[in-house]
Amino acid sequence: MMAADIRVRRVYDEPSPADGTRVLVDRVWPRGLRRDAARLDDWAKDVAPSTGLRTWYQHDPAKFAEFRRRYTAELAEPGPQDALTRIRALAAHGPVTLLTATRDLDISQAAVLAGLLREVSGLPAHRVVTVSSGPQEK
Repeated sequence: MMAADIRVRRVYDEPSPADGTRVLVDRVWPRGLRRDAARLDDWAKDVAPSTGLRTWYQHDPAKFAEFRRRYTAELAEPGPQDALTRIRALAAHGPVTLLTATRDLDISQAAVLAGLLREVSGLPAHRVVTVSSGPQEK
């Protein structure tokens, strides 16, 4: 079985042909982004962290380990499981890029999600593949 090619990028980066299937994994639409400019293949709101978890976490690096634990528990619920199955099916046919508006990709839900998807497909879970089209604004 060929290992899934799961990538993580910011939704604000210029789309690339290497992205394969582009899936937004945020619950809320990215601020200031036109829907046609995003060039999405799917918007998997069901795999995004709950509003309560997102509000608690606030992308605080000190909370990342606990965020990952809580988020992984949320992903085990039926709604997110269906969405994960859909993303796994997409990954079976080629590269999948998980998109998020988050600035720090390494501590994002997209990175956690990519790790889980890679684990299932036999890739190392800790490997975060990020592709940047240039410097990211802070």
